[in-house]
Amino acid sequence: MRNKNQPKTKAQALGRNIRVSLLKMQRILDRIRYCSYEEALVSLEFMPYRACYPVSKLVLSAAANASTNLGLTKSSLFVSKTWVDNSKYLRRFRPRAQGRGYSIKKPTCQVTIQLSSKLGIK
Repeated sequence: MRNKNQPKTKAQALGRNIRVSLLKMQRILDRIRYCSYEEALVSLEFMPYRACYPVSKLVLSAAANASTNLGLTKSSLFVSKTWVDNSKYLRRFRPRAQGRGYSIKKPTCQVTIQLSSKLGIK
């Protein structure tokens, strides 16, 4: 249980309507969870997935939030929590035979990345 006098040392960034499916995004987030800030950026740089770019932008944004709002140094940060949720579907239609339309659902997801200070971990 956390003490009420202990300062909050967590910063997060939220990305909404990212045009990647839930399972593809989960594969990336599982690899960077519990990594340090620098290690997460390097591993995202060299992973061969298209979804790594928006995730790296979210990690950079969470680090900027931590340094600006909480006064934490970027070298003492690590990725403490990551989670992804389904978001709205983009609905598109393809023409089919005899004037019919076939709906295509293009998935989007909502990603949250939370960075914490290494000093708060025991």
